[in-house]
Amino acid sequence: MEIKERGNWSSQFGFIAAAAGSAVGLGNIWRFPYITGLYGGAAFVLVYLLFVVLVCIPIMNSELLVGRKSGKNALGAFKELVPKSSWWIVGLMGIIAGFVILSYYSVIAGWATAYIFKSGAYMAAGANPADVFVGFITSPVTPIIWHAIFMIMCIGVVSAGIEKGIEKYSKILMPALVVILLVLIVRALTLPGAGAGVSFYLKPDFGKLSAEGILAALGQAFFSLSLGMGCMITYGSYLKKDQDIPANSYWIAGTDTAIALLAGLAIFPAVFAFGLEPGTGPALTFITVPAVFASMGAIGHLFGILFFFLLTIAALTSAISLLEVVCAYFIDEKKWNRKKAVWIMGFVIFLLGVPSSLGQGVWSSYKFIGGRDFLDSLDFIASNVLLPLGGFLLCIFIGWYWGTGKAIEEGNIGAKGGITLGGGYRFLIKYVAPVAIFIVFLKSIGVF
Repeated sequence: MEIKERGNWSSQFGFIAAAAGSAVGLGNIWRFPYITGLYGGAAFVLVYLLFVVLVCIPIMNSELLVGRKSGKNALGAFKELVPKSSWWIVGLMGIIAGFVILSYYSVIAGWATAYIFKSGAYMAAGANPADVFVGFITSPVTPIIWHAIFMIMCIGVVSAGIEKGIEKYSKILMPALVVILLVLIVRALTLPGAGAGVSFYLKPDFGKLSAEGILAALGQAFFSLSLGMGCMITYGSYLKKDQDIPANSYWIAGTDTAIALLAGLAIFPAVFAFGLEPGTGPALTFITVPAVFASMGAIGHLFGILFFFLLTIAALTSAISLLEVVCAYFIDEKKWNRKKAVWIMGFVIFLLGVPSSLGQGVWSSYKFIGGRDFLDSLDFIASNVLLPLGGFLLCIFIGWYWGTGKAIEEGNIGAKGGITLGGGYRFLIKYVAPVAIFIVFLKSIGVF
């Protein structure tokens, strides 16, 4: 039985909000600000933006136009465009990556959701934010409950469909995220001593911009924009022909970058104002930042709630795109109805996330790839292998197999004239982007 209606984005704003929401995630809030400060502030940002324009936007254009041209999921798109070939494996890699990433991403997002309600714990007199965090994530039961709560929120949005679910909630969540960020920034910048944090974050220091920093900018640009995991192919498949793909790609990349930069202005002025050392990853988000809020007194309770609500929104907008990638495959290829696909796959993904949660505590002694725990092993497989390989192979597919002529023709349908695909796109997708992404792959697997 054919599925007659896959759904479409009802407006350009709705699509950009959903696609930018897919790109804006936990990494924007904790990783981008830190590595910006570590590798030269504004100098790093300039290099990052260069890679966004020269590498990531051409790939994003390619994924969106492949999705729109085929009108299919990440795997079905390649079957539609090049039948009887093996290129569908590229789409399968993206679907597997989305499945794996969401399983552990939901665990970490569950921590953020729980922390909306835990400000009393880390603000209690004599409480050590590090002890509160470690005690929470090593519990065998509580984090799994929050993992389940987050997955249920994600399932609820995706099961409602494209227009009434993903688009509707993205239109609410993304503006809310920006408003909360701005409130936090105003508070952070008005703290005594905040200037030191702004200087650490944004003062150009080209002396810190080493070869390692340039590679970090390239990797962050690629991973930050949800490339290589089938999200943009899947979201592109719901685009109407009158949508301007080249312009939308710039809007999506620009929104993602702006929110990442704003996150740093919300975090580092406050961290430096209270004399704390900026950390990285979960340590910055769940230990250092709560210590800042605890130092603010009563008002810190409110700002703590706002910050972790912000973090949960960022996680949710990314998570719904990952779940949609997986479910679109079963809807298109297996002819499941949407609710069946979303609830079954959501439950299976939840189950895969349980070992990632237990690996922080009672199963911490179990090690897998390179001595990593279960969560970090899944992250290595998805982020270090599947995503860069998927992005690289997409470049080869567009540039050397399917053809840039077809890509340019499809990509420019609906283009309003200001930005179009042409010779620059052809050169970047054939030569620059694949080389850059292959370097990311070699770096991510430890070749250098």
